This record gives sequence, C-alpha cells and structure tokens, in this order.
Amino acid sequence: MQPVINSRIFIVDDDASVRDAFAWLLRSRRLQSEVFDCAEAFLQHLESMPDAVSEQPACLLLDVRMPGMSGLALFDWLIERQLHLAMPVIFLTGHADVPTAVDAVKRGAFDFCEKPFSDNALVDRVEQALAQSALFLRSRSQAERVRERQTELTERERDVMRLVVAGLPNKLIAERLEISVRTVEVHRSRVFDKMEVKSAVELANLLRDGPG
Repeated sequence: MQPVINSRIFIVDDDASVRDAFAWLLRSRRLQSEVFDCAEAFLQHLESMPDAVSEQPACLLLDVRMPGMSGLALFDWLIERQLHLAMPVIFLTGHADVPTAVDAVKRGAFDFCEKPFSDNALVDRVEQALAQSALFLRSRSQAERVRERQTELTERERDVMRLVVAGLPNKLIAERLEISVRTVEVHRSRVFDKMEVKSAVELANLLRDGPG
C-alpha cells in the first residue's frame, strides 16, 4: 500500500523508548509522526490546533494505560466529538489489556496491537487507518459541498427535487404541486444546474451519498 500523502500520525505513550521506536519505524516507511508522553499533552495540542484532524488524513497510536488520563478516557473524549472517525485509533496494549482493547474496537477504535509488536503488521495497519481517514474526509467534504448546493435552491426547487428523486415524471410532479409541466421542466433544469448533475439518477445518488 502506498503511503497516504500529507498524513498525520500521533503517538501517545508514556514510555519514551516506545515512542522513539515507533517514530523510527514509521520514518523507515516514509511516514512522519508526532509524539506525546501523555494524553493531556495530546489534548492540549488538539485544542491549540482545532483543524489538526479535520484537513489531513490522521491516525492515533494510543497506549491503554498511562499515568493521569488513560488512553481509554482519551478515546471516550474523541468519541464524544466524533474525532475517531477522522482520526482512527489503534490501541497499544499489553496482554492484560487485550479484553479492554477488544471492547474499544467494538465502540469504534480501528484496531489494537498487542506488545511486543510485529513491525510490519503495525505499519500496515497504520497505513490502512490513514486510508480510512482519507476516505472519511473525502466523504465529509462531498457532503458539505452537497449541503452548500442545496442552500442555493428555492423552496419550489426543493419541492421539485424531492419529487424528482422519488421517481415521479414531470406530469405527476405538476399535478402534485399544482403547477404547469413547463414550470416543472424549468425548475428541474435549475435543480440539475445548481446541484451539478445531469440526470435524476445522478441526483438521487448524490443525495443518497451526501448529507442525510
């Protein structure tokens, strides 16, 4: 798998040797990382850079057990803000923490890696997490563009769009809205132009894949 360009990898672990080893391993695969010795330091970084995980694909390597705020508490904080979707979390665990890590995966963590790690397997999962992050960011960006286009529609154009997407022909739309077929055709054309589509099928797909 090719590295995701302009990605951000965060390593949060209280063990300096683990942080250094992971950072070196990632550099060997042309992946740059930022390291933090505790959850609090990472949170401070996020709060000082609110766009840190919203503009670039990102992944978080997170130790389960740390002094102060635990990795699980940090994960709960990320879930509350849905940041784990843009920044998939891979937990770093000891054998005793495996059941806890499995539960975290059920709640939305990307994966967990048990110590000692397989270097290649870990980096492979990081690259897969970055790919998932990139996909999520693209989907969210598309949804935002769809919402922006919809704000340009008039109320009548929205009415016509809903019925077009429902599969109604122009004649039935005209009867339902008590307007002429010609007026429906005009509104339909404007909807297609503003939503940047060329057919009812394309419009339906756009709305289905965009915002709910």
